[in-house]
Amino acid sequence: MSRYLLSAMPFTGHVNPIRAVATALVSRGHDVRVYSGEAFRAAVESTGARLVPWHHAPDFDENDLAATFPRLLGKKGLSQLLINVEDVFINTSAAQVQDLRDEWVREPWDAIAGDDVSIGAALYAEQNGGPWATISITPLNLAGTQGPPAGLGLWPGTNPFTKARDAALRASAPLIARSLVKAIARSEASIGLRPRGLTMEQITFSRQLIVASGAPLLDFERTDRPDFLHFVGELRMPPPASLELPAWWGELDGRRVVHVTQGTQNIDPADLIAPTLEALADRDDLLVVVTTGVPGDDEPAFSVPSNTRVAGFLPYAELLPHVDVALTNGGWGGTLAMLAHDIPLVIAGGDLDKPEIASRVAWTGAAVNLKTGTPTPAQVAAGLDTVTTEPSYRDAAARVGAQLRSLGGAARAAELLERLASPANAQTRRSGD
Repeated sequence: MSRYLLSAMPFTGHVNPIRAVATALVSRGHDVRVYSGEAFRAAVESTGARLVPWHHAPDFDENDLAATFPRLLGKKGLSQLLINVEDVFINTSAAQVQDLRDEWVREPWDAIAGDDVSIGAALYAEQNGGPWATISITPLNLAGTQGPPAGLGLWPGTNPFTKARDAALRASAPLIARSLVKAIARSEASIGLRPRGLTMEQITFSRQLIVASGAPLLDFERTDRPDFLHFVGELRMPPPASLELPAWWGELDGRRVVHVTQGTQNIDPADLIAPTLEALADRDDLLVVVTTGVPGDDEPAFSVPSNTRVAGFLPYAELLPHVDVALTNGGWGGTLAMLAHDIPLVIAGGDLDKPEIASRVAWTGAAVNLKTGTPTPAQVAAGLDTVTTEPSYRDAAARVGAQLRSLGGAARAAELLERLASPANAQTRRSGD
């Protein structure tokens, strides 16, 4: 048995894939703790792992970030992304390190693994040594020698002009991230590390092991990836033994089902859900199934057409086998789940990492990228018609789905972490033994 500390930023989309890894490790007989927000205690404990709650770090409500981080109030797009990264991820990292120090003193571990924005776990590992892995639960944001920097929503260049563009963007990326580099340096200094002038990507990705959700097809099939990087497909929880399904569930049988989801971040239904329902209101040949992203929010504050059914959350393991096409804001976990079921997509990704996700899936041919997070009903209708009438989209989704399913998922992640925590690696630990 090995002891693992898994760190997940307190967001549903971060905690769920880490829970999947925790479940796999627990099932293999290991002792697992998950460092995350108190709101996720029940979810973490349902895996057999133990929660280590944020204490010195300011625990927050993922649906009301501005209450804890007021600079985010009213922000969207690039301004939201930069403030979100600095205030939520970087400026909390020193306090995360203090929490992890306290937990190590209370009970040491054999290996630590953090999600790809868990800067606290990365700084702790840098300062104290020992086996450390990154679990990439977002589209892989690892710099290399090919393509443009991640996050710009650009496809890799294919001719001399666009390849030169990519090289120029790679060279300028550190300049664009100067404010974030300075914030990271402040966090390093505050915990006693010498500031190294590194970017967030250089800080958060382990050079021992990267376990990456997704697949090479969703990474532009790049060939400049290190040998310590392993794609594992979808990191998803096993379906619960008993499910409470809505009364209308039987209507899914024999119908053409369109699923619409606003994800779990920036979940204003006016962005995607409302224009989609307006676009599809008269299509009686379709059953439109909406998830709002808020538990218990089964009745949105706008008119719901007769061909539409709404729920806060629905079990994807049960829903997705019925779905013919999906419209999504591009959240990574939901996108992977839908592609793993060979479902072609229409993606309206407008903020954070969603434009990047939309671009990557469109590159595979499995999605129409609306290139906006707030599409009009006409844009939604046109995207849906394109995906449903051109067979190439379903064929591409099937190719991506087959690759995702072949990579081993959470069980493969657990196997890789077991190797990391082997006695040979554990001997490298410098922490407070």
